[in-house]
Amino acid sequence: MDRQKQRMTLTAAAMLVPLMAACGSETADGGSGSVGAERPVTGVRWSVDSATANGRTQQAPAGAHMTIEKGRAEGSFGCNHFSAEATVDGDRVRLGKTMATEMACENTSMAFEKTLARVLSDQELKAKVDGDRLTLTNTRGDTVRLTEARDAPLAGTEWTFTTPKADGRAHLTFDEKKGTVSGSLGCNKVNASATVRDGHITLGPPATTRMMCEDSLMADEKTLLRLFDGKSTYRVDHQTLTLTSEDGTRVQAVAER
Repeated sequence: MDRQKQRMTLTAAAMLVPLMAACGSETADGGSGSVGAERPVTGVRWSVDSATANGRTQQAPAGAHMTIEKGRAEGSFGCNHFSAEATVDGDRVRLGKTMATEMACENTSMAFEKTLARVLSDQELKAKVDGDRLTLTNTRGDTVRLTEARDAPLAGTEWTFTTPKADGRAHLTFDEKKGTVSGSLGCNKVNASATVRDGHITLGPPATTRMMCEDSLMADEKTLLRLFDGKSTYRVDHQTLTLTSEDGTRVQAVAER
């Protein structure tokens, strides 16, 4: 993707636009946040599994999710992000004033996005919780099926860096038993010792191959190398890992499924 397209995508991502006219005049508040005593709907990150409209079921792409908290619903249709006012009352969830970004993403079904947006946006939904699964049904009988999302484990997960992107080639995997980390910096392979304790990761000096690649990849490698031979704080939020080194270098990676 060239720089002009990148700028267009970033601009689109930053803008939320009305998805459709709001229904009714509900005032958003968090409600009790509970459909049943066992499992609340609010305060949980739900991964979207599928959406069914007009009798047709479509499977969700990776990344589609929704969270309801403090009178707001936020999430992703798979490519585009959305937010809405939300009220939870017993087994009823009402979404209103839905706003969404307007991006076109590669390798994501825009047809699914339209279906999910149609089912959820500015609707009153009946919620049914069964264990770690949630089903939302609107007044037309269309449904969305979701599963409670859990944080990916730090160890044993292949983390692919998104910042810096390194053309999607940079990735690391932590081995808890061996106390090591290994992977690719985008051009060169790398391995080092790794100690994880109290929200910090201490990486030893890196052992790398010595290949030369295009300038952009080498620049990204230099950024990632700042994480080694030192201590970084880390945080796992669902499928995203954030590492921040002592000198302030901050990188992010996503868990590969």
